[in-house]
Amino acid sequence: MQTNKSFADRIDWSLAFLLFLFFIVSLIAISSAQTSGQYLVNFVPRQALFYVVSVGMIGVLLYFEPEHYKKTAYYLYAFGILTLFILMIAPDGKDQIAEPINGAKAWFHTPIVNLQPAEFMKTFYILGLAKMIADHHEKNLLKTLKTDLYLFAKIGVLMLIPLGFILQQPDLGTALVFIAITLAIVVVSGISWKIILPSFGGIAAIGASLLWMAVYKQEILTDTFGVKPYALARVYTWLDPYSYADSEGYNLVAALNAIGSGEVFGKGYQGRQVYVPENHTDFIFTVISEDFGFVGASIVIILFFMLIYHLTKITLQLKDPFSTYVCAGIIAMITFHVFQNIGMTIQLLPITGIPLPFISYGGSSLIGNMLALGIVFSMKFHHKAYMFGSNKEAE
Repeated sequence: MQTNKSFADRIDWSLAFLLFLFFIVSLIAISSAQTSGQYLVNFVPRQALFYVVSVGMIGVLLYFEPEHYKKTAYYLYAFGILTLFILMIAPDGKDQIAEPINGAKAWFHTPIVNLQPAEFMKTFYILGLAKMIADHHEKNLLKTLKTDLYLFAKIGVLMLIPLGFILQQPDLGTALVFIAITLAIVVVSGISWKIILPSFGGIAAIGASLLWMAVYKQEILTDTFGVKPYALARVYTWLDPYSYADSEGYNLVAALNAIGSGEVFGKGYQGRQVYVPENHTDFIFTVISEDFGFVGASIVIILFFMLIYHLTKITLQLKDPFSTYVCAGIIAMITFHVFQNIGMTIQLLPITGIPLPFISYGGSSLIGNMLALGIVFSMKFHHKAYMFGSNKEAE
């Protein structure tokens, strides 16, 4: 492998340009959201600083090879679990280091920024899961239904540990991201479809049953499973937001009104008239839609399609199974975030506290996603193309 390449040669410039476009969109949208007057803080310089820190982090990650990530994967996974555990046992009263926000004990509060460990745990989990699957296949060259079942069970255990901590916070949206990541990596892991199809069918049946109980048999969920009333309220407001427009359904009704009022071309920058709470974070898509209309919203969606397409191209180029699993998990993570965030603002999905990647304000979310893309940058540069029995570094 060549090691004398310049820093510029290590960069995937197409991916870098896409991130630059997201940077511009993010600052414009957050700046426009400031006019709502919900917060007195100017979030634009902070978001710009988070981007600068993230770019510096990517510059460092470029110098690590896939083998380095593989060797440290379990350590990073364990570190992520440790932070979730510390968060769980930390004092959570007013002005404490882990004071709950909107009912969720999911952040460490510091004088500089609030850190959400789960955002970094997503990438650590992807690395740990990819290493476990790669190691399993190296040790079990002869695949059987028994070895696949064993691998499937190990994947379940690795997922359930962080999932338990996150559901305890509680943070259903982030828990769903972990499930989406797991399902995507399972599909590309080589596990027999004789195991995957019944398992996925069972998961779908459980999800449908839970939704049915949330609508028609709420007492089963609350009395038997201890589901909180606010979680059920999200289902009611999703299915019929206008009946709860003055209470739990206010955010969704406001989001729908804001998006609809933008029409085709929008009202212009800072031309919004509909007040949507938290429109600089979870509901940033409503700002884009109202200011720039259907056209602006479509451009943002196209940018995400281009990003996911580019990441998929990179994944198909990689020859190392570990790197392939990692990139597949990162694609699933970003795709689910986009689908869930935009879907909840247009009533396609229930509202969850999931930000729009690279656009919503938030240090933990942005740096966590950029950490994942930094690993992709690195794997793109360091992967080897095997041709005619010799190793030749791919450009």
